[in-house]
Amino acid sequence: MKLVFVNRYFYPDHSATSQMLTDLAIALAKTHEVVVVTSRQRYDEPLAGLASRDYVGRVRIHRVWTTCFGRGNLAGRAVDYLTFYFAAGLALWRIVARGDFVVAKTDPPLISVVAAIVCALSGARLVNWLQDLFPEVAEVLGARLRGPAASILRGLRDWSLRAAEANVVPGAGMASRLEARGIRKDSIRIIPNWADGARIRPMDARASPFRREWGLQERFVVAYSGNMGRAHEFDTILRAAARVQAGETGSPGTSAQPLKRSVFLFVGGGAQRESIERKGRELGVSGLVFKPYQPRERLSESLGAADVHLVSLRPELEGLVVPSKLYGILAAGRPIVFIGANDGEIGQLVHRERVGFALEPGEDARLAEMLMKLRDYPRLRLDMGARARQIFEERFDFPIAAAKFEEVLDPRARFCEQPL
Repeated sequence: MKLVFVNRYFYPDHSATSQMLTDLAIALAKTHEVVVVTSRQRYDEPLAGLASRDYVGRVRIHRVWTTCFGRGNLAGRAVDYLTFYFAAGLALWRIVARGDFVVAKTDPPLISVVAAIVCALSGARLVNWLQDLFPEVAEVLGARLRGPAASILRGLRDWSLRAAEANVVPGAGMASRLEARGIRKDSIRIIPNWADGARIRPMDARASPFRREWGLQERFVVAYSGNMGRAHEFDTILRAAARVQAGETGSPGTSAQPLKRSVFLFVGGGAQRESIERKGRELGVSGLVFKPYQPRERLSESLGAADVHLVSLRPELEGLVVPSKLYGILAAGRPIVFIGANDGEIGQLVHRERVGFALEPGEDARLAEMLMKLRDYPRLRLDMGARARQIFEERFDFPIAAAKFEEVLDPRARFCEQPL
């Protein structure tokens, strides 16, 4: 069986969707012919100029030419999207044959429409693998999509979903949104995102080389790891950091020096990186440390350098996006403090499984209280971290997801909603 994936980023790119696609493509290539149609760019390096033809393992990579304006300019990004639609469509037309499976991700938005047209003309079978819902996410983040334009985009997107044999989503909230749009329930399959438990293992935070490299040996490290994009909420985190710092420096005029001062570590990049640094300075928070994305082969050490991890998602994006950083944190066996909708999927998971705390945006006083509790009670951190690793191994390790994708890509399969 031939499987053709299409997504704007792929190996050796470090973005979350690229890494998950790389994991899955390499695993499926052990038993199937796998081709990936992608761009020559990296997520944060539009001029990367990657080779047009390449292999990773047994996966054949077909990188198409696009413009390279990058993510910094909205108009330039739109042109990058349009050229990828055209080039990827031509590549799919040349590669795909009757009976093949085409798996379309959601970068760029609406690439499923291009894939659906090619599949309809060639007799190939379409599977959509959704990580977010466009144009809904764009509207929440401030894009002015109103009237006919928004209706046309939704209509095209929904047509491509109805044309598919399966629509894979990362959570029940997104599945419910698709059902509300009239997408057949029996075409929707919930397969949560994952981490690789063989690569990411729990470790004593003090054993992480990054603690030494970054000068954090005697600190209580609160980490945010991954994309600092507009879908995430940071004001609550920064105000809580100011509260924690104020509590640790003692009252004015004293020389109180706690044995273990807290530091807030941000590893990664994204649209809000500079504003986080600026707001931190405005609030007078000195305990902020910023580091770039780390190589994937050192992800276990990077995640393991923290005592506790933060995950945030704007509540209005619930059911439209599921932060993939959650799964690496669970694999690393670390407590999670989630800032977002407490009744959403991550909030419920954190509460139900007792792997951390969940609170709403704006609750910076409560966030500071929870972080200081985790700082002062190591046994609580260890217990939460052990439960995190346990549920990861039971539900979110990569082999579990790979087996579910094998079922989806079985031509004899019938699809139905699966509970998260």
